[in-house]
Amino acid sequence: MSSDYDTVTVLPADPPGRDAGGSPAARGIRPAPVIPSEELLRGRRLVEISHNGEVYRLQATRLGKLILTK
Repeated sequence: MSSDYDTVTVLPADPPGRDAGGSPAARGIRPAPVIPSEELLRGRRLVEISHNGEVYRLQATRLGKLILTK
């Protein structure tokens, strides 16, 4: 009796087009900086961020979550 699980597909370990040293550091790419939310908010619950001519609002909730809105 045949089932959907009779065929096994083996995928390459690295996706095509990706070099063996696939990590950003191995490729000479610096990782994105990590900026603590406290540094952005500076004691406030809300800050506005200007990006490409648009204003976004970054808000800290009472539960410690962050909300980014346009």
